[in-house]
Amino acid sequence: MDELEHTCASLRAQIAATETQLAGLKRDLESAEQAAAKARAQHVTNTNTTSNHNSDTRRWPLLDEEYRRYGRQMIVPQLGLSGQLQLRSARVLIVGAGGLGCPAALYLAGAGVGTLGLVDGDSVDTSNLHRQVLHRSQDVGKLKVDSAIEYLRDLNPHPTYIAHRAHLTPQEAPGIFADYDIVLDCTDNPASRYLISDTAVLLGKPLVSASALRTEGQLMVLNNPPRPVGDTSGGPCYRCVFPRPPPANSILSCADGGIIGPVVGTMGVLQALEAIKVITAGKEDIKPPALHIFSAYSSPLFRTIKLRSRRANCAVCSTEALVTLDTLRSGLTDYVFFCGTVNPEALLTAEERLSPREYRAKYPEVSRGGLTQQQEPTIIDVREKVQFDICNLENSINIPISTIQASAYSKDGDKPGSMPAWLPEHIASMDSTDPIYVVCRLGNDSQTAVRKLKELGLDHGGERAVADIKGGFRAWREQVDPEWPEY
Repeated sequence: MDELEHTCASLRAQIAATETQLAGLKRDLESAEQAAAKARAQHVTNTNTTSNHNSDTRRWPLLDEEYRRYGRQMIVPQLGLSGQLQLRSARVLIVGAGGLGCPAALYLAGAGVGTLGLVDGDSVDTSNLHRQVLHRSQDVGKLKVDSAIEYLRDLNPHPTYIAHRAHLTPQEAPGIFADYDIVLDCTDNPASRYLISDTAVLLGKPLVSASALRTEGQLMVLNNPPRPVGDTSGGPCYRCVFPRPPPANSILSCADGGIIGPVVGTMGVLQALEAIKVITAGKEDIKPPALHIFSAYSSPLFRTIKLRSRRANCAVCSTEALVTLDTLRSGLTDYVFFCGTVNPEALLTAEERLSPREYRAKYPEVSRGGLTQQQEPTIIDVREKVQFDICNLENSINIPISTIQASAYSKDGDKPGSMPAWLPEHIASMDSTDPIYVVCRLGNDSQTAVRKLKELGLDHGGERAVADIKGGFRAWREQVDPEWPEY
């Protein structure tokens, strides 16, 4: 036993040392890449200058290959040669190399933006591939920024690509943003959106912000025109539009709510378009701020809501600003605290929860037919029907959590013992003592459902087992059935 523990401790120490070495190598690589990017940019400048001086026939500001590559967009009146030159000298930062960032980067690189920076600390997962179009099956496990830049270089070798291989933090955001002209927010959580907007305002950078979920998306161009803090002529920031974040428990991620690939792709492409417009627009071309809402299954597909100018009491862009570069760099501005925790709450006691392994041991599948009527458990699956139809346990009952929460589950005082309509009669029967187990995808909604069932008195004062399957179907796959579909 001592030898095994020594081996485990030795392996942990080796892993820690290797991770430290890997972190150092990543920092060295980022520094080397930035130096190489500057050298490439200087080489291109020197080459063009030398070519212009040494050749009597070289009278044009772009390379021959660039005229052929960008010609179709340069003949558009709104862009022209001057717009192409503005794109060539622009430095664009994309925060997030996922469903929004991939199409945005794809079209900005294709359009000839001179420098494109990507910020992301995630690695490519198989579940990303249906919508994050810069990543391929062979890239699974690779850092997203590396996968994306590899694809972009194949598409267009002219831009300078800069990788920021980490999640954005308040301490590092100002230093990163300072090197760019415009920022695209392609993240998927409120804390990041407030951080990106605050930093963009404090450093005077226009911001193109978008979001997408299920079949809908939103798009805004913020802090445009960028003006100093307290200048009411500047464009509104994210805090001006949303002074308070939504409740943490109301936020759905793509993993929970789902997303159709072309929906998030549409929003990312629109971000690229708005960035091009901001880069090439004159002062007279700046439009009033607006929120554009896309709904894939509505007609019309788009609608636009006018936005007000900067708020007089905004916490970042008004004269009453509380958020400053100092509060960012020092960590005093806590975005996670401001937006609230999204960690699942433990609503039940340990006695009210059963792991999938414990459930299967208590009710072996091969002997289910031999159980007595009183022993046979009832399984309530509280996932939405669309998820229930993908995969479900045999003989389980589907009662979506949205149905449970939307109904009046308190008993009617005029009808003692009455139960809500969503509850099947054989479960609602006060004579039944069959155990009830509730399951969901991750083990969060099931806890809420158990609480509601107990409020209805279905546990008979503790005589009837009403519990949830801890960890939901993700844990079920790990502990009981490795063939259970992972979606």
